[in-house]
Amino acid sequence: MYLINEFIVVEGKRDAEAVLRALEANCIITFGYTLPPPVVERIRRGQKQRGVIILTDPDHAGERIRRRINKLVPGCKHAFIAREEAMADNDIGVERASPEVIRHALSKVRTEQATPYTEFCLQDLLASGLAGQASAAEKRNFVGKVLGIGYANAKQFLQRLNVYGVTREEFVRALTELESNF
Repeated sequence: MYLINEFIVVEGKRDAEAVLRALEANCIITFGYTLPPPVVERIRRGQKQRGVIILTDPDHAGERIRRRINKLVPGCKHAFIAREEAMADNDIGVERASPEVIRHALSKVRTEQATPYTEFCLQDLLASGLAGQASAAEKRNFVGKVLGIGYANAKQFLQRLNVYGVTREEFVRALTELESNF
């Protein structure tokens, strides 16, 4: 079975169960946005011991929890699941993703750079059709999956490209894959 050394931070008990169906790992459950002090302390200890990967639901609440953890415990790694891969029965969450999707997301883990790159600008998104077009959201979703940075609006997508240290070479490869699929 696939083994992850870092602690995986998820929102709920069912998310942890889904992760454990996909691989062998230790999970830390946030129990939502409130992040009680003992949970934050457990995340801090986990980060010092073996590192932490944040894997929250691909929705607004999950993104808020991700940002809050990242602020309280800097240096965490990030894994993203695409919305359409985490949906079932009109519900969205890590617990709805297949084991293959969870393993794939964890294989594309990204770490925020202490000093964000300034490799990409809005012009890059416009020139590649990732902003300013009717199909831009769909294209950003595809490229976000390929790069492992998840879906975001144009402004946040640009920030993620730079903060997660995506290289120009990775970006061009993702665009090439986009062209062959659209």
